[in-house]
Amino acid sequence: MDNTARSGPAPQVVKQAISWALRLRNNRTNVRLHAQCEHWREAHDDHELAWQRVQALQRELNSQMAAIPGAHVALENVAQGLGRRRALKVLSGVVLVGSAAWVSRDMTGWQRWTSDFATATGERRNVQLPDGTRLQLNTDSAVNLTFNPQQRLITLVRGEILVTCGSPSSAPLLVHTRHGLLEGIDGRFTVRQDSECTRLSVVSGNVAIHSPNTADGLATQVHTGESYLINQTHAALSAPRTMDMGAWADGLIVTRDMRLADFVSEVGRYRPGYLGCAAEIGDLRLSGVFRLEDTDKLLAIVARTLPVQVRYRTRWWVNLERLA
Repeated sequence: MDNTARSGPAPQVVKQAISWALRLRNNRTNVRLHAQCEHWREAHDDHELAWQRVQALQRELNSQMAAIPGAHVALENVAQGLGRRRALKVLSGVVLVGSAAWVSRDMTGWQRWTSDFATATGERRNVQLPDGTRLQLNTDSAVNLTFNPQQRLITLVRGEILVTCGSPSSAPLLVHTRHGLLEGIDGRFTVRQDSECTRLSVVSGNVAIHSPNTADGLATQVHTGESYLINQTHAALSAPRTMDMGAWADGLIVTRDMRLADFVSEVGRYRPGYLGCAAEIGDLRLSGVFRLEDTDKLLAIVARTLPVQVRYRTRWWVNLERLA
């Protein structure tokens, strides 16, 4: 099976789709304009694909805005100066134009739609590859695959994966990240890609790091139990972690004397909305095994373990504070 990467609509096509959406929103009863938009959508498959994705993104953004009370207050403030009908048009335009910026910066929704395999926030996914390699995607992650007799390539678009190497092959098993190329020799390893660096943690076996900026061109060999941080200039052995990097594959967070602020930041990856931690309790330490299937229950357990309270301003705005 040859799972080649999909590039998706070109940026200029996305801009055209957004332009049509704005024009139709402001001219809902213009039959001629609707017909022209239909003609544009039918002219090429990429036009229709871009249109559907812009519409889906608009629905997602509208849904999230509706859940935030402050958004309604802002709308009323704008409406006082512009009139409600015009204010709605202005804010709708801002949302659509904002979605263009979101797409251009390769944010979550767009990458999820254009990748071979992806997960939403809080979701995990298992993928069995043709050579027997097992690929597990963590929350909010996306990958593209190129698997054929000449090449076995996993491109990590965003997020985190756990790779369990399959049968040996004449083609090396490669994981491409924005900070370097990893070669899975055997065993299991996790790869987590952030904006500043990529973290490689080898659960078992061996992995080679091929950094584009290595002066001598030699690969860095990483062995069982080791973790490396890789950026645009070098790869360096990482200090021991206070969290089991592969436990998420079993639906767990396993911590050892971890700062509460760091723990909250990690849990926030698995739930939509905002999850914060007051600075005055950020240095409290936490050890334990926590299940990810219900993060509200997880936070309640933390509140029973440490002198903190969980304050829900809304379902999507949660903060941990010192116990009163």
